[in-house]
Amino acid sequence: MENWLGMSGLEIVAAVISIMGIWLGTRQSLWSWPLAIVASGLYAVVFFDVRLYADMVLQVFFMTLSGYGWYAWRFGGKAQTPLLPSWMPSRFWPWLVGIAVVTTGLAGYLLRRFTDADLPYFDAGTTAVSLIAQWMLARKYLENWLVWLGVDVVYVGVYYYKGLYPTLVLYALLIGLAWFGYRSWRKALVHRTVNA
Repeated sequence: MENWLGMSGLEIVAAVISIMGIWLGTRQSLWSWPLAIVASGLYAVVFFDVRLYADMVLQVFFMTLSGYGWYAWRFGGKAQTPLLPSWMPSRFWPWLVGIAVVTTGLAGYLLRRFTDADLPYFDAGTTAVSLIAQWMLARKYLENWLVWLGVDVVYVGVYYYKGLYPTLVLYALLIGLAWFGYRSWRKALVHRTVNA
């Protein structure tokens, strides 16, 4: 059900929960993960309603990766200690870029050919890159925030086009949160390195 601004109540609730969860993630709080699971479930419904099917499927993957992230942040360090922020090993970059390109091309083609999806290649591309960024976040790789920053800029344009204004505002805020998260985690990483 939409209100006078064209926003659904579900979309507004999902946006608010997302902001809370991501803010907690910038602070390295384990509570960011259960909020991410709830927000992703709500957004799966929102995206189905506006025919952004890749984004809808992305939310299901986000729920799974959030469960993994919750576990990894708590037990993924040495001797099952909490995971600490780190730089991502450079050997992963070519693989991740290759996965993003292939996934975007294949999913975009399938969405364009077999569904009534709107913006199939943008939808597929943002989905592929978001999955990579979410995996990086779950592993506490510092660069995840920079990947999120880039993909969030694209999402702002997509959601403006689709008239998803609360989600557009959310993603505009996420650009700032991604920058804040990067600076916060980088400071923690540098401080830990200096004191090691």
